[in-house]
Amino acid sequence: MAVNTGIFVAVTLVYLIATIALGYIGYRRTKGDDDYLVAGRQVHPVVLALSYGATFISTSAIIGFGGVAAQLGMGMIWLTVLNIGLGIFIAFVFFGKRTRSIGSRLRAVTFPDLMGKCYRSPFMQYAAGIVIVIAMPLYTAAILIGGAQFITSTLQVPYTTSLIAFAAIVALYVVLGGLIAVMYTDALQGGIMLVGMTILLVLTYVSLGGIVEANSALDAMSNLVPQGLAAGGMTGWASMPALGSSIWLTMVTTLVLGVGIGVLAQPQLVVRFMTVRDNRSLNRAVLVGGPFILMMTGVAFTVGALTNVYFYQTEGVIALAAATDGNIDTIIPNFINASMPDLFIVIFMLALLAAAMSTLSSLFHVMGTSLGFDVLQRAGAQKRSMGRIRVATVVMIIVSVILAFVMPGSIIARATAMFMGLCASAFLPAYAHAMYSNRPSLRAAKLSLVAGAAAWFIWTAFVHIKESEPMGLSNLLFGVPAILPMPWQAVDPLVIALPLSAIVLLAGLVLDRHRVSIETEGPAGAA
Repeated sequence: MAVNTGIFVAVTLVYLIATIALGYIGYRRTKGDDDYLVAGRQVHPVVLALSYGATFISTSAIIGFGGVAAQLGMGMIWLTVLNIGLGIFIAFVFFGKRTRSIGSRLRAVTFPDLMGKCYRSPFMQYAAGIVIVIAMPLYTAAILIGGAQFITSTLQVPYTTSLIAFAAIVALYVVLGGLIAVMYTDALQGGIMLVGMTILLVLTYVSLGGIVEANSALDAMSNLVPQGLAAGGMTGWASMPALGSSIWLTMVTTLVLGVGIGVLAQPQLVVRFMTVRDNRSLNRAVLVGGPFILMMTGVAFTVGALTNVYFYQTEGVIALAAATDGNIDTIIPNFINASMPDLFIVIFMLALLAAAMSTLSSLFHVMGTSLGFDVLQRAGAQKRSMGRIRVATVVMIIVSVILAFVMPGSIIARATAMFMGLCASAFLPAYAHAMYSNRPSLRAAKLSLVAGAAAWFIWTAFVHIKESEPMGLSNLLFGVPAILPMPWQAVDPLVIALPLSAIVLLAGLVLDRHRVSIETEGPAGAA
C-alpha cells in the first residue's frame, strides 16, 4: 500500500526543514574542538535524555527486534526491563556521574580518549579506537538497512536509492555540525518517536478489539507455532521458550543479555555523559530517559508479537509467513502498511526515520572521531584537526553504506546484539575499573581488553552457530560449522567473553599487586 503522496510530501518537508534548521544551529554554535566532539559540555538534561534514548533506540529496536518479537514472542519484554534497569538507571547513576566528572577533569572528548587518559596509555586509546572502527560499521549498516527497507516498502522506491539518500541526509549535518547538531536533532527525533510509538500501540490494540481481546487471541495461538520453532523450545507468542532450549538460550543470552548488558559500554552513549554541566543534570535526565525507553522498546516488542494476531485474522497466516521472502525485518513495515491509515503511515515512517537518523548520526560521529582523532592521531598526526575528523567521518560512512549493500536479510537484530556484545566484552570491565579506581592498573586493562575481544571473536567464529556457519572459518579449518555441540552453539559470545574479560582483569590486578609487593619488600629483604 503506497502512502498518499501529498500528505507525505507536506509532513516530510516540515520535518526536513526542522532537522536542517537544528543542524544549522548546531553548525553555528560549533566554534571549537570541544563543541564538535562533546557539544561544549553544556547540554540541557532533557536534550541529553532524549538524545541518549533516541541514540539507544533505533530501527534495530523497532524493525529488527520488533520482527524478532513477531517470531519468538513477548519474552522479548525482558529486554525492556534490562534496558531501563541497566541502560538508564545503572548507566546514568553509577557510570554516568563518574564518566562526566573524570572526563571533565581529564578533558577527554571521546570514549577511547577517556580510556587512554584514565590509564595514561596511548595503547588503550588506540586499541579502543581500532575496535570501534572495525566493528561499528556492522551496527551502522544494520541501522541503514532498517531505515532503507521501510522507505522502500512504504514509498515503493528502489532500495539502492533509499539507502544512499538516507545516508547522505544524515551525513550532511553530522559532518558539518558535530555533536551539537547531532544532539539537537536527536531531541527532535526522540519527540517524534515518542508520538509515533504511542499512537502505534493505541491503534494496534484498537484494530485487534482491545487489550484483553488481543492478548487472549495471541495466547490462544500457541498451537500455531511452526514445527521448527516448537522443536527449538518455543511454547507460544505469549510465553517464554522452554528453559534451557536453543531458542531460550538465543533469546536470553544473545538478545536480552547481549543488548541489555552491552549498552553499558556503548561508545556513542558514554560520550553523552561528558556533554552536561553537572551531576544534577544526569539525575534529571533519568526521569525522562526511563519512560522514553519503556515506550520505545515495550511498544515495539508488544506490537511485534501482536502482528501474529493481525495477520492470522486477516490473512490466515502467522507473521513469519507474512514476511517478505521470510525476512523478519519486513514484518513490522508490512504490518504498518497493511493495517494503519495513510496519515499514521507517514507519522510512523517519520518516527522510524527519526529513530534511524538519531542513531546513525551518533554512530557516524563516533566512527569519524575514533578514526580521525583516536586512531590517526596516535598513528602520527599529533595535532587535532577538525578537517581530518570530518574526512574520516565521510570515509566511515562510505564503508557502512557498502556493508549495508552486502549484508544478508534478517540481520538487524543480530548485528545490533553482536556489536553490543563485543563492546561489553572488550570495554566494560576496563571501563568500570577506570571509573572506580583511584589508580587503575594499565596491565590489567590491557589484558582485559585483549582477552575480551579475542574471546568474543573466537566464540563468534568457531562456536556460535548463527555466525560461525555463515562465516565459514570453522568449516574451513575443522570441517564442521561449529567446533562445539549444542547447547553451546546457541550460547552468545557475550556470556563467555565478558566473564573471561572480568576474570583476566582481576588476575591482572593480582599480578600488579604482587609485583608492587616484591618491589617494595625487595630492598628491605636485601638489607
